[in-house]
Amino acid sequence: MKFTVVIPARYASTRFPGKPLADIGGRPMVVRVAERAARSGAQRVIVATDDARIADAVNDHGHEVLMTRDDHATGTDRLAEVAAKLRLAAHAIVVNVQGDEPLIAPALIRRVAENLAAHRAAAIATAACRIREARDLANPNVVKVVLDDAGHALYFSRAPIPWARDAFADGIRSLPAGLPVLRHLGIYAYRCSFLRAYSRLKPAAIERAEALEQLRAMAHGYRISVAVTAAAPHPGVDTPADLQRLRRLLRR
Repeated sequence: MKFTVVIPARYASTRFPGKPLADIGGRPMVVRVAERAARSGAQRVIVATDDARIADAVNDHGHEVLMTRDDHATGTDRLAEVAAKLRLAAHAIVVNVQGDEPLIAPALIRRVAENLAAHRAAAIATAACRIREARDLANPNVVKVVLDDAGHALYFSRAPIPWARDAFADGIRSLPAGLPVLRHLGIYAYRCSFLRAYSRLKPAAIERAEALEQLRAMAHGYRISVAVTAAAPHPGVDTPADLQRLRRLLRR
């Protein structure tokens, strides 16, 4: 099975400017991500950026880079530009790997690509893992997903879903046995036919309300297949404090 990995990387960031170039053990973070992605079995791994500093760093470490426009509203729009520039076929699969996940498992990248290849009715594939702590279900920064019996997403939300009416009558204190509570993992595989159509899709009210881009696709009738993993991946790097924790972890 063939697939392409694209790693969007922006220099500008409200919480952590220059994050893709943050040093981790002598190599920039985005290079670490590209190295992990290269071990997934991808046919190509491309860093997509609008910043010459990031492009230079990626080139210096021998990885492929593609310059993109600096006015994209979403990461999916940037992927669509890459797919168009590469002239990828409509059936081709592109996996979006976030540039701030230097410990991402190569097997997870491949699994998401394989999941999309196996589910022809889906335009997108992603991943989720079990939620094991009640506080995570209640946390709006933890995105939840509910699936149908075929493994397609019914809905993504920052709210605690599914809601156990009786067990949660007095608040979310514990998770009842058997409740299928899943945490969405921010990795996506797309068919290029969807990427071509995405820019023409009108933003959805639920997308704006939840601030979840994938809800636009669902609101327009596109299916998202979800692979459930056994364990949660290592967290990404959102802030300088996250970076320091990661550096300490790697020194152990």
